Amino acid sequence: MRRLITLATVVIALLLAGSPATAATKPLPVPYNFLPAAMIGGTPNANAPGTNDWTCKPSKAHPRPVVLTHGTLGNHSTNWQTYGPLLKNNGYCVYALTYGALPAPYPLNALAGLGSMRVSAKELDVFVDRVLKSTKASKVDIIGHSQGTLMPTYYLKFYGGAKKVYNHISLAPLWHGTEIVPAQLTAILGTGAGSLPFAPALGEMDKNSSFMKEIRKGGVAVKGVRYLNIMTKYDELVRPYTSGSEKGMTNIVVQDKCAQDYSEHFEIAADRNASLYVLNFLDPAHPRPIVCTLSLPFVGP
Repeated sequence: MRRLITLATVVIALLLAGSPATAATKPLPVPYNFLPAAMIGGTPNANAPGTNDWTCKPSKAHPRPVVLTHGTLGNHSTNWQTYGPLLKNNGYCVYALTYGALPAPYPLNALAGLGSMRVSAKELDVFVDRVLKSTKASKVDIIGHSQGTLMPTYYLKFYGGAKKVYNHISLAPLWHGTEIVPAQLTAILGTGAGSLPFAPALGEMDKNSSFMKEIRKGGVAVKGVRYLNIMTKYDELVRPYTSGSEKGMTNIVVQDKCAQDYSEHFEIAADRNASLYVLNFLDPAHPRPIVCTLSLPFVGP
């Protein structure tokens, strides 16, 4: 009987010791297709895989947590089905927030990034402070997509965010604004994006808006912050795509090296080629070769 009890104890101990280790070392699946991943895995009331683990503690290799800022009509889940697990697998503590949501019940409030970016920047301020408090880190890195590249700049310039951010990485940025509502459509509707009261962020992204003038006054880049801009020639929403290029920043067009990358505005947030540039910028001491792969619009490889 004693031998049986001892054997059972050993087996249970091995199972208990082995299971967490296996779970901790098993990498999360990383989908490199934006639209299918967002539709299938992006449940708005849940976290993207690998994100918002408030028990995570940064390692010496990656001492800064990464904060993900989604684009217009995105949220903390749908936008980051790729970068959540990708960064987690590479040893980062990863966090994502939903900002600028409509004051409406679910599922309408899942379509976020519509409120004024001036207000959303305050939401980001509160979120970054929470991340810093939880992780005991002194600074974070920010990775943003579309509006999520522009909104954090207001935080950096006007809410003291520059003291709390080391890297600002932008996917499909629009430092010079864009034509949110095409002139032809404006003529038909008799209104522009700036006249949409339920979505002030759309008007703020217009290249001639007061928000863009405020952002650009004195220069976009904030001293002490490292910037990386990743653009695609096939961007259908940031027009022209070169609006994402800015002096004093590292500017990359994925097609300059990877000609068979047809990622557009959405797929760039899940693009394998772009992700290599991101990982190298986050960890320049351990660069990875940029091995190009075919990437199709919306669905990736």
